[in-house]
Amino acid sequence: MYIQQIYTNCLAHAAYYIESGHEAAVIDPLRDPAPYLKLARERGTQIKYVFETHFHADFVSGHIDLANKTGASIVFGPNATPAYKAYIAEDGEILHLGKEQIEVLHTPGHTIESICILVKDEHGVANAVFTGDTLFVGDVGRPDLLSGNLPKEVLGGMLFDSLQNKIKPLADSITVYPGHGAGSACGKNIGSQSYSTIGDERAKNYAMLITNKEDFIAAVTTDQPVIPGYFFKDAVINKTGAGNFDDVMTRNLQALSVDAFNKIRHEGALVLDTRSPAEFAKGFISGSVNIGLTGDFAVWVGTLIDADKDLLLITDLGREREAVERLARIGFEKVHGYLNGGIDAWTDLQGGYETIPTYTGAQCSLLLETEGFELLDVRNRLEVAKHRMAGSLHIPLNQLKNRLDAIDNSKKWLIYCAGGYRSMIAASYLMANGYDAVASVEGGIKEVISQAPELVEFDLMDVN
Repeated sequence: MYIQQIYTNCLAHAAYYIESGHEAAVIDPLRDPAPYLKLARERGTQIKYVFETHFHADFVSGHIDLANKTGASIVFGPNATPAYKAYIAEDGEILHLGKEQIEVLHTPGHTIESICILVKDEHGVANAVFTGDTLFVGDVGRPDLLSGNLPKEVLGGMLFDSLQNKIKPLADSITVYPGHGAGSACGKNIGSQSYSTIGDERAKNYAMLITNKEDFIAAVTTDQPVIPGYFFKDAVINKTGAGNFDDVMTRNLQALSVDAFNKIRHEGALVLDTRSPAEFAKGFISGSVNIGLTGDFAVWVGTLIDADKDLLLITDLGREREAVERLARIGFEKVHGYLNGGIDAWTDLQGGYETIPTYTGAQCSLLLETEGFELLDVRNRLEVAKHRMAGSLHIPLNQLKNRLDAIDNSKKWLIYCAGGYRSMIAASYLMANGYDAVASVEGGIKEVISQAPELVEFDLMDVN
C-alpha cells in the first residue's frame, strides 16, 4: 500500500491519500480538491472512497467536491447524519481498496460519529490505523466540541471506552496516522511527530495510560484550549454540505480599485491585512486588523473575527489567491475582494495611513521608565509559566476578543508575545476597537531576554 500524508501547517491538519493497485482513497480532505486530484492523476489511480472520520469543526472539508469530481463514495461511520448522499458504514464493516481491506472502527468520544480506519493487507494483517481526532501523538481528541449536544463528561466516557475496546487491543507495531499535529485546538497538548505506533502511544500517551474511567474523564475535560468561534459554524457546514469551492474562489477573488475598495470599506467591511507584522506596522489603512499569512493565519482569523463579517483583503502582491483559499478552508466566504496593487495603491487622499510603534528589547527598559506604558502579554498560559516581563497583564490572544473590558483604554499598552507575530495581531485588533495608544515588542520576549534580562521573571509557579 502507498500512503502519503498531506500536512497543512496553518491548521495543523493531516489529510491522507492511500492507494492499493489502481484504487485510492482520501481521508479527511481540506476544502480544495486539487491536491488529491493531482496525486491520483500523477499515479494513474482512481479515487474510490473519500473517508470522513467525523464532522470536522476546525475546517471545511472538501469531500463533496472531491466526490463530485471523481465519482467516489463519501464514507462516514455510525451515527453520522449528513444532509447529502453518503455511505454510512457499520462498526467493523470491511471495505476493499485494491488488495487491501479497510475496517471501519466506530470510536465515539471526540464526536458521536467518530471513526478510525484500520488498514489490513490481503492476508488480513493490520499495519496502519488512521485515527482522525480520536487518538493523536501524545494526546486524544477533546470531548467538549459540538456533538449531538451531549455533555463533555458523557463524550469523555465514550472516548475512554473507545480507547480501551478498539484502540488498545491493536498490535504494538501498527502505525498511527493522526488527523492533527502540534498546535491544533482539537487537543490540548498534541505532540510534534506526524505519526506514531500503537505501542508508543500505549506506553507514552497520558490518556492511554489512565485506566480509571473517572480519572480519564477528569483529565480530558480540563485545561482544554479556548474553542475558536468558527468551530461551531464549520461543524454545521460539514454536516449540511459546503458550497462549491471553485465558485467560492471565483466570487471572492476579485481585484478592487481603490475607489471600489474604499466604498465597501465605508459600508462596514473589515480590512484584513495579511502582510507581515513588520510591514504592517510601517503603515496601514485605518481600522485594519493584521493577521499575517506567514503564521497560523486561519486559526487566528477564526478566533478573532466573526465568520459572517464582510471582509476586504490587503495582501503582498501574488498572495491574493492564497489568502482567499485559506479563508475558504475555515468557512470565511464573505470576502468582497482584495485591493488591486496592494497597499502601495492606497493614497493619503483615501483616508491616510496609521502606524503602530515597535520597540526592540533593548528599548523596553527606558520606555517603561519614561513613557508610562503598561505591559500586555498575549502568549498562552504554559509559555507565561516559563517566563514573563515583570508586572505584565496576561490575556492570551485567543481570549482577547472576550476580555477587552480588562484592558484600560486610558492607558498606553506595550504588547509582547514570543516573537512579534501575535503581539501585532493584538495591537491592530485593539486599535480597530478604539484603543489609541498601543505598541509592540519587535522580537517578543526572546529579544527582551537577550537584550534586557533584568525585565524578565522566570519559572513562575502560579499563572492564571
